[in-house]
Amino acid sequence: MRSPSSRRSRVGESMIAIRHDDVDIGKLISEARKPGTGAVVVFDVVVRDDDIREMELEAYEEVALRELEKIADNAKDLHNLLHVDIIHRIGRLSVGENILIIIVSAGHRPEAYAGSRYIIEEIKNGVPIWKKELTKDGSRWVPGEHPHGKGVSD
Repeated sequence: MRSPSSRRSRVGESMIAIRHDDVDIGKLISEARKPGTGAVVVFDVVVRDDDIREMELEAYEEVALRELEKIADNAKDLHNLLHVDIIHRIGRLSVGENILIIIVSAGHRPEAYAGSRYIIEEIKNGVPIWKKELTKDGSRWVPGEHPHGKGVSD
């Protein structure tokens, strides 16, 4: 059995993690407010109530964590970010639960928004994490946007 927190890494003071348990978003926002911060962007992906009961998320954890670390480093460099947190949950999640939390801070609003957008697009394009939707009629894998995740229905 896995521990409640699967894999995590601290890059500087940022949290890059793949975990089963949820996080305190308020605490992460406070930690993102570094000297020079003029904007903090929070992107919180939740399990949507669109005819599903639950969602199961799986990851190739070692590779996914390395990819998330690279994405965070690249986002910092490309968009002059002061802080980046990326927490992706795995396991079985209910409607309304957090799936992915991205928190970035920057000196200015345009950099913070651009950095957050860059991170989510890079995650969708290349991090080995898969989603299965559980409905009242069965289940279906969600087709991915990355080459390794063209999902199929059960």
